[in-house]
Amino acid sequence: MYISWNRSTSENLTPVSLELGGKSPCIVDKSANLRLAAKRIVWGKFLNSGQTCISIDYIVVEDSVKDIFIKYLQKEIQNRYAAAENKDDYPKIINEHHYERLCKLIDNEKVVIGGGRNPDKRKIAPTILPEADFDHEIMEEEIFGPILPVIGYHRLDDIIKKIKDRSKPLACYIFTEDKHISNKVISEISYGDGCVNDVVIQFANPHMPFGGVGNCGMSGYHGKFSFDTFSHKKGVVKNKTYIDIPVRYAPYDEKKLKILKWLF
Repeated sequence: MYISWNRSTSENLTPVSLELGGKSPCIVDKSANLRLAAKRIVWGKFLNSGQTCISIDYIVVEDSVKDIFIKYLQKEIQNRYAAAENKDDYPKIINEHHYERLCKLIDNEKVVIGGGRNPDKRKIAPTILPEADFDHEIMEEEIFGPILPVIGYHRLDDIIKKIKDRSKPLACYIFTEDKHISNKVISEISYGDGCVNDVVIQFANPHMPFGGVGNCGMSGYHGKFSFDTFSHKKGVVKNKTYIDIPVRYAPYDEKKLKILKWLF
C-alpha cells in the first residue's frame, strides 16, 4: 500500500509531508531532575503501549545516575501500570505478528524488568531492558511497542556520535538542567522534532512544523505549516513599459558585460 501510494505521488509530482518514525533516542544527563524525567518518560513511552511514531525508542543515561534512574522508572511504572497486561484500559498490540515480534525481542535479552504478557488479549506490560546496548537485536529497528531499552554512557560526545551513525530519528528528547548540554544535542544531532525536559508534546503544538528528515520523513505540517507545505508560492514580476534598458539586448560586448555585472 505504501509503495503504491509513494509511486502515485512521484508519478504525479504531488507534494508530500512524511513522518516515518525510526529509533528516537532520549538522553538523560546527570544534571536532570531524575524523578520528573522518569515520570514524563513513562507517560510518553507507554502511551498506546508504545505504538506511536514519536515514542521514545531507547534511553541513553549517564552511567553515574543510571541505577537510581532505573529505580525511578520502575516505581513510576508500578504506580501507573501495575499488572497492565490484565487491565481493560491498557492497549493491546495491533496484531499477532507484532505481538510475537515484541515477545521475541524481550526473550532475546538476558536481563528484563517487567514484561508481563497476556497472549489471549495481545497485551505486554511495560518492559525495561536495563542492560541493553547498541549491538543488541532490539536496536536494529524501531520497536513500536512497550519495551524500553536503557543504555549507559560515560561521555556525551561518544553517545552523540553513536546516534549520528544511525538513521536520523523522527524525534529526539533530552533531559538536563544544563543549557550547554541541551544546546549541544540540538545543534549536533539532526532529527525531525523533539523536546527538552519533556517528551511527545511537540506534536500538540500547532505553531511548530511536525515532520521528519532523511529516512524518517520530509517537510512539515501542523497549523499554517500544513498550508505552506501543500501550497505553491507563485512568483510574478510586473514590469513597466515607460522605460526599457537596452543593455540586456544583443549584441553583447565587454562594455555591456561590465554594466550587467555592476547592476547584478
